[in-house]
Amino acid sequence: MTKPNFSQMSCQELRAHILTHRDDDEAIEALIRMGNPNSPIYPFPQTDEDLKAMEEILKRKLGSSGGVV
Repeated sequence: MTKPNFSQMSCQELRAHILTHRDDDEAIEALIRMGNPNSPIYPFPQTDEDLKAMEEILKRKLGSSGGVV
């Protein structure tokens, strides 16, 4: 059996493949690398003010999900 080309598969196709081949670590890694195109993108902090703003964002996100900071 030949391995499918995961880079040419859509996200839905890759998920379907993983559901039928749950032990295919290579496919799982490809799906993780694909990421979620709807996820917000936060720029890397360049200054101390940026870093403080990022910390506040993380505190709000973790606080709303019940996580501990």
